[in-house]
Amino acid sequence: MSVASKETAIVTAGLLVIGDEILSGRTKDKNIGYIAEYLTGIGVELKEVRVVADDEAAIVEAVNALRHRWTYVFTTGGIGPTHDDITAECVAKAFGVRIGYDPRAVAIMRERFAEHELNEARMRMTRIPDGADLVLNKVSRAPGFWLGNVIVMAGIPAVMQAMLDEVAPKLKTGAKVLSETVRADAREGDIGTPLGELAKAYPEVTIGSYPFFDDQRGPNTNVVMRSRDADKLAEAKRAVEAMLARVKAAL
Repeated sequence: MSVASKETAIVTAGLLVIGDEILSGRTKDKNIGYIAEYLTGIGVELKEVRVVADDEAAIVEAVNALRHRWTYVFTTGGIGPTHDDITAECVAKAFGVRIGYDPRAVAIMRERFAEHELNEARMRMTRIPDGADLVLNKVSRAPGFWLGNVIVMAGIPAVMQAMLDEVAPKLKTGAKVLSETVRADAREGDIGTPLGELAKAYPEVTIGSYPFFDDQRGPNTNVVMRSRDADKLAEAKRAVEAMLARVKAAL
């Protein structure tokens, strides 16, 4: 497994959220935002998120698409003890490897459960694709796994977070994306044209506008700038502030 390193290269990730309960709305996803913020903080840029059902063909297709596109792929969900927890089998199929009861995972489960409790359902959580490393978790003990560039984690937020903490020190990381936010105190439509001109003038900085409703002032906008270059970011921020001052003076 790769050791942690600081690189100037961009390190990317895709996230695959798996579960019928997410798509039906029965379960509200709490992992996407957490993972995005976590990865940004360590220098890994989340570039794509997909949500798929507990369907073998959909999971295999998504795993293969994402793992060939991004540095890492994280998956959440589908590694529990029930019949519809098929993520491990699907990842094995995507890589073209066998899957079976892993002695390391079995040993972990035997530490937690008495022999008579280690039934067929719980044993499903010890099935790991050949060649994968285990991803341990201190919450429920049942492991996830890391195969190639695909990191398979639980869907339960507390367990997922423990697994993410486990793998984070082993990830390659790149330059962190820095961010600045300026409150416009203007409507998005008032600043759209000059903001577009600034976006062209500062190609090294991603500039976005995010409207919101202020109870005191009504429609308002936040301008968010993101870049890996601190100097360019500071320069763009000054330009945005100057533009906002001109726009507000003209209103």
